[in-house]
Amino acid sequence: MASQPQIPARWQLVAWQKKDEQYARIPSNWRIPHDRLPAANATNYLDIPRKCGILSEEELRITEGYDATALAEAIRARKLKSVDVARAFCKRAAVAHQLTNCLTEVFFEDALKRAKELDHHLESGNPPLGPLHGVPVSLKDTFKVKGYDASIGLAALCFRPSHENSVLVDILLNAGAVLYCKTNVPQTLAALDSHNNIFGRTLNPLNTAVTAGGSSGGEAALLGMRGSILGVGTDVGGSIRVPAMCEGLYGAKPSDGRVPYAGQEGGSKPAVAKLGVSASAGPMTHSVRDIELFFKVVSEQKPWELDPDVIPGPWNSLSSLAGKRLRIGVVRRDGVVEPLPPIIRLMDEVAIKMRRSGIEVVELDITPVFSKCQSLINALMGVEGGNSMLDLLESYDEPLSPWIQPRMRRKEPLAFEKLRELHAQRVQLQTEALRIWKRVDAFICPVAPHPVPEIDKYNAASYTSSFVLLDYPAGTVPVRLFEENDNGGDMSRFPVLGSWDKRNRELWSKVDRSVYIGTPLCVQVVAPKLEERRLVDAMVAIDNTLTAGEAALTPAKL
Repeated sequence: MASQPQIPARWQLVAWQKKDEQYARIPSNWRIPHDRLPAANATNYLDIPRKCGILSEEELRITEGYDATALAEAIRARKLKSVDVARAFCKRAAVAHQLTNCLTEVFFEDALKRAKELDHHLESGNPPLGPLHGVPVSLKDTFKVKGYDASIGLAALCFRPSHENSVLVDILLNAGAVLYCKTNVPQTLAALDSHNNIFGRTLNPLNTAVTAGGSSGGEAALLGMRGSILGVGTDVGGSIRVPAMCEGLYGAKPSDGRVPYAGQEGGSKPAVAKLGVSASAGPMTHSVRDIELFFKVVSEQKPWELDPDVIPGPWNSLSSLAGKRLRIGVVRRDGVVEPLPPIIRLMDEVAIKMRRSGIEVVELDITPVFSKCQSLINALMGVEGGNSMLDLLESYDEPLSPWIQPRMRRKEPLAFEKLRELHAQRVQLQTEALRIWKRVDAFICPVAPHPVPEIDKYNAASYTSSFVLLDYPAGTVPVRLFEENDNGGDMSRFPVLGSWDKRNRELWSKVDRSVYIGTPLCVQVVAPKLEERRLVDAMVAIDNTLTAGEAALTPAKL
């Protein structure tokens, strides 16, 4: 008897329809010819935009020759037209997506229409609409854009277009930005890689064997391919800083309440984050000054008048480090996961360069606080028990992604007394941590205790999630690439600290370390709560120190 054909699950039908919709929104003449696709054994895709024949020389110059600040200046000065800029980035985003699977929603036609309107606005003698007049901005899929899905890679949320914009989307539009695409995320938004059943896996264009990071992994891959010049991600455990590290980008997570977060899709019920820990929205860029540009643009529009959770604070009212000799702390370990040898050396290198540049370097041991953060934030992230997300998945018979499957199961929401106890512990740690700022203006530490790992092997988020618990603004600064001589060193002189530390060592002892060669090495910069201007000033000083006499590390130059 012939076997009966297997009926696709509900989620599979949705995924096929969604991918078909996505494919149809990429113009046929922007699709890479088969004979110009990378070879099967290729692991670095950065040269494909130049070789595929889709972008003109002028479009390559536009997408590779500017950061967002310079691009905005060129458009204001009428050296570039918004529509030419928008077309160049739409085409490059299309190329990036075909190589890395980085996009979710595609709205190139809307972008070109808006860019033409912005050009007409200037040609009619009007002043620029705002500081981002004509600048293309890409968005993580969590942001709601009217008329498009914010599915976050879940079948249950597909084909349910948003009825209004997230608050930050309106702010960017009011500042003159051209929005043209949204980018991929991991299922449940709770992984440090980016894979879901609807859109699939995002690849790292620098090295397809290693992770693109998460949960803003699609955003990082798009930026890494220069398919974006200014992207906006979100971060609740490292979701901006981790993918920024993986692609050698600048990224910053502000304190809660600095940048509007209202109107995001997170797969949970409203206000759940207020009971646990709140995510923040922030920029991912190719330069430090674009980090500042983003924060200034947001602040100048008085977002506290649009989102009740935003704390009033104009950019020029925040404390600045400009003109003073900086005191930068060096935090080498968190007391939970011991950094691997190349990360230990990296921190030494950066400390030496800072000293040589005139920065006062202070060795800081904050492990008494740092070591308690990871377990506490894990508990606070699980206050709701994951039930809303699992309800959405089960409503379409959707399985958990392989990495998520052994790590997520239904739990009872936390009882009031347990929740109160966790928040009391958080306040105690935040109070203890205040002593740090009596000694330093800012400090650096690893983004992760390991190099950029292979797909689905990112181990420890404690170096990023701790600063969400403490509510400190934090950003990534690229330093250099992993080299052949970084492969040396062993961990035998350091005692194993626990299960997290044991797994971290496997990224050194149980892998072919050559996979790390050519991947970015970055440091994390941290500042006091709500001191985003101080964070940017410290990032600028450190970046200037690291790039003195050489070109800054950006994916276009990797």
